[in-house]
Amino acid sequence: MGLKNLDASIVDSQIPIADKLSRGNIMASACPSRKILKHLTSQWGVLVLVTLLGGTHRFGALRKKIDGVSERMLVQTLQSLESDGMLLRQDFSTNSPHVEYTLTELGITAAEKIQSLVDWIECNVNVIVDVKEKGTSDN
Repeated sequence: MGLKNLDASIVDSQIPIADKLSRGNIMASACPSRKILKHLTSQWGVLVLVTLLGGTHRFGALRKKIDGVSERMLVQTLQSLESDGMLLRQDFSTNSPHVEYTLTELGITAAEKIQSLVDWIECNVNVIVDVKEKGTSDN
């Protein structure tokens, strides 16, 4: 593939072409990065990642800490994040069997980035709510 065939955004960016070609393309509907984005940025995905950033948790502890999540949704979210390589699931077959979830290195990196967004939302929630209410009252 010659440079003539490359998308202009690839050639014009500050990222070296070799690196750009090895990356996903989140804007392309067929790119697997879309599904990963969906898992990481879902309501429950965000909350699981941020919670596990604080350390390993058992299933029951996650469910208690993440207010409003159903058992079914938590299971689905954990399975998606595990299949994406974001967390490890460890089964303990002891006298009191339990499962623990821990972020992988990849999961820690993603969770730290998501934590920044969560912090921004929490710091700006009142402003956002005010703007939303003001916009609603204008209609």
